[in-house]
Amino acid sequence: MGEDKTTEALNVVEDEAGGLHSYRLVVVEGADAGAGLALDVGSPTRALVGQSSACQLVLTDPLVSRRHAAVDLHGRGVKVVDLASTNGTRVNGVRVIEAMLEPGGRLAIGRTTLRLDRAASPRHAAGFSPSVSFGRMIGASVAMRRLYPLCERLATSDLPVTIEGETGVGKELLAEALHEGGPRKARPFVVFDCAGVRGDAIVPHLFGDGAAEGTSALEQASGGTLLLDEIAELGDDAQARLLRFLDRKEVRRDAGRAVEADVRLLASSRRDLDQAVHAGRFREELFFRIAVSRVELPPLREREGDVELLARAFWKTMSAQRGPFPGGLLDRYEHYKWPGNVRELKNVVARRVALGAFADAPGTAGAIPPSAGGGDVVDRILAMDLPLVEARARIVTELEARYVARVLDQHGGNVSRAAAASGIARRYFQVLRARVAPKK
Repeated sequence: MGEDKTTEALNVVEDEAGGLHSYRLVVVEGADAGAGLALDVGSPTRALVGQSSACQLVLTDPLVSRRHAAVDLHGRGVKVVDLASTNGTRVNGVRVIEAMLEPGGRLAIGRTTLRLDRAASPRHAAGFSPSVSFGRMIGASVAMRRLYPLCERLATSDLPVTIEGETGVGKELLAEALHEGGPRKARPFVVFDCAGVRGDAIVPHLFGDGAAEGTSALEQASGGTLLLDEIAELGDDAQARLLRFLDRKEVRRDAGRAVEADVRLLASSRRDLDQAVHAGRFREELFFRIAVSRVELPPLREREGDVELLARAFWKTMSAQRGPFPGGLLDRYEHYKWPGNVRELKNVVARRVALGAFADAPGTAGAIPPSAGGGDVVDRILAMDLPLVEARARIVTELEARYVARVLDQHGGNVSRAAAASGIARRYFQVLRARVAPKK
């Protein structure tokens, strides 16, 4: 990445950070009245609100889900996202999937009401890392630079870390960076794909039952780090064994002798582990052990400016003898939503390197649609392999965005006429319009 592009990216991030304010979300009604949560640019990731101990704001309200909602800075307010909660999330009295909460606004979940207040002492861009990368992870966006200080601290620790995020965001890359930034970097880094080994085969592969010494994943990682990729796919027997390992460092017993391994454990998941606990598919005691620290990697669509940085970096790595990146592609890349995230972008750049302009011809497998609305939204969302509730929510959000844009265009931008034509109240139409408005 050229120095001029890096400097330009940093300037953009500083400008974006300067536009963010600091807030405090305070419980004003309910069993936890007086509890609160600080939200500022120094916070490394979006904050979770719910009953789970993994949440930054833990509530005791029985009508609140384990992970009920997520809140994060967004322009001159806070973005609220309902996390497929049982009883719903309301912003200023309107039930929402995703909405903006402005200072003085009210957020209702269960029997609990929270108010958003402007914080007295804001923290701005000084809370960001000066880097545009962590290990081999690249990103100069607000979303990524807020993560780097936390990642640097976790790298030097030996605590278990759970890395969450959609398919393709770079969970394995972050795990490797945590390993390489810590004291175990000269020792093995082993990845065990929990989704790739099925049924009864998981326990022998992970713990080595009946196998020669040193062949299990835990023994291979001894002295180093083991990443359990998609840990939610572990069966109950493997979960119970993993708990015993975390307690005793014992992998298995061989002729009455304990076989042990000194391993730092990292876990990744694209699924909501709290929901898996609630559904009885994942042991709560294991969740508490592995979620001592958590990092949530943002999707590429929320990483302002990083598409260009990543595309240029991939191009430079893959096409040293093929000249500069085709500038005409960047506009299409930046307006595409990248449901497959960084992995999809890397694959698209690789196809362009291999096939040239033919890679972008209409109908070519893997070609990027000419606009963000191109392609079939249902197919693109289904390709992300999301849980039903989340996939349905994304499709509804896409439908709402297109519907609002179309009805406003039909009525010359007049909100009152557009709302009447839509058959909904003007106030709700305005809330809907704000929710689906493209990021400035």
